[in-house]
Amino acid sequence: MSLIVQKFGGTSVGTTERIKNVARRVAHYRRQGHQVVVVVSAMSGETNRLLALAKDLSANPDPRELDVIAATGEQVTIGLLSIALIEMGVPARSYTGGQVRVLTDSAHTKARILDIDQAAMRADLDAGSVVVVAGFQGVDQDGNITTLGRGGSDTSAVALAAALDADECQIYTDVDGVYTTDPRIVPEARRLDRITFEEMLELASQGSKVLQIRSVEFAGKYKVKLRVLSSFEEPESTSAGTLITYEEDDSMEQAIISGIAFNRDEARILVMGVDDRPGIAYAILGPIAEANIDVDMIVQNIGASGHTDFSFTVHRNEYRKALDVLARERGRGFQCREIVGDDRIAKVSVVGIGMRSHVGLAAQMFKALAGEGINIQMISTSEIKIAVVIDEKYLELAVRVLHQAFDLEKSPA
Repeated sequence: MSLIVQKFGGTSVGTTERIKNVARRVAHYRRQGHQVVVVVSAMSGETNRLLALAKDLSANPDPRELDVIAATGEQVTIGLLSIALIEMGVPARSYTGGQVRVLTDSAHTKARILDIDQAAMRADLDAGSVVVVAGFQGVDQDGNITTLGRGGSDTSAVALAAALDADECQIYTDVDGVYTTDPRIVPEARRLDRITFEEMLELASQGSKVLQIRSVEFAGKYKVKLRVLSSFEEPESTSAGTLITYEEDDSMEQAIISGIAFNRDEARILVMGVDDRPGIAYAILGPIAEANIDVDMIVQNIGASGHTDFSFTVHRNEYRKALDVLARERGRGFQCREIVGDDRIAKVSVVGIGMRSHVGLAAQMFKALAGEGINIQMISTSEIKIAVVIDEKYLELAVRVLHQAFDLEKSPA
C-alpha cells in the first residue's frame, strides 16, 4: 500500500461532472489499497471572478482581505469533491489550509509555507478516509488566512507530500505530461517520459505553465517523486505521464536540449545613464525588492563615459508599480538620464542538462533567430539554460524555429 498525493487544477474540477470524474479516479486508487490525499484548486475561472469583485470596490484592495476572498474558491471545491466521494461509498473528509494547519509567513498573496501539521490527516488516513485539502492557502502565526500566489496549489500538494513522506505526488492537468514545448504552438512537440528536477525547474522558471516553480523547488529539495498526468484520461489508462526525477541515470533520455519554454508575462525596464559606481545596482533594485516586486533578468552595460545603462525584467502585472518605485527613488537613491520601459516583450529559453558537455549551443540558437530576422534584446544564461528577450510579436515564430533547429520533434537515440 502506497501513500499518494494527487493534485487537480481548476480545469480538472471546472464543473460538477468533472468533479465526479476526479472522484472516480480517486476511488480507483483507493480501491487498489492506496492511501490518498487530494489537493484541489478552485473551479476554473473562480479565483479570477472573486478577485474581480474586489477590484470593483478598490483599485488597490487590502492584501489581507484579498486572501480572505480568494481562499473561498478552494473551500467550495473540497466540499463538492468530498460529497462526490461519499456518494460513491468512499469515506472522505475535507480540510481548508487553516484546518490542516498549513503554517505560512504573513506575506499576503505571496505567502511561503513554514510548517505543516500532519496529525489530523494521518488520523483520517489511518481510519480509511480520503483526505481532501484546499490548495493555495494556509494561515499565519496569528491565524490570518494566507494564499501562496497564483499556481500555489501545486506547491501545496508537493509540500503535503513532503510532510507526509508520500510515495508519489501526482499533478493532474489538462495535458498528459511535460512536452518539449507547447503543442499548441508546435504540433510536433513531443512528450518526455522523464526529466530532471533541474531541467523542470529551469523550464518552470522560464515560463512553462505545466508546473509552478515553487512546487518544483519543494520537490527537488525534499526529493518528492513527482509525476505529471492528464486528468482527462480514464483512471485505468496505462499512460505514465512524465516522471520528474532528482537523479540523472543511464536510462535518462540523452537529449542535449530537453525543451523550449516561453513567457509572455514580462516587461523590460531600462534605467539609462546612471553612475558607474559601487552600490548602484542596490540603489536601483533595493527599493524594487522592498516593494515585493520579483526581478528576473538583469543586464548592466558599462560605458566609457563613466555611466552605465541598467536593464531588468519584472512581471507585466508589476510593471507600472516598478516604474512608480523608480520614479520615486530617482534623484534620491540614484541619478539617471532617463527611465524607459517596454511591456510588449517575450522571453524564450532553451533548457537541457546536455549543455554541460556540449559547446556552440548559444551560437546555434542565435543563428536560428537571426535567420528569421528576430532581434535579441537581452540574454541570460545558466549551466543548463539560455534565455533571450525578444519582441512579443515574434514569440511563436521563435519557438517554432528553435524547436526545429534543435530537432526536438525527434526522440533521442
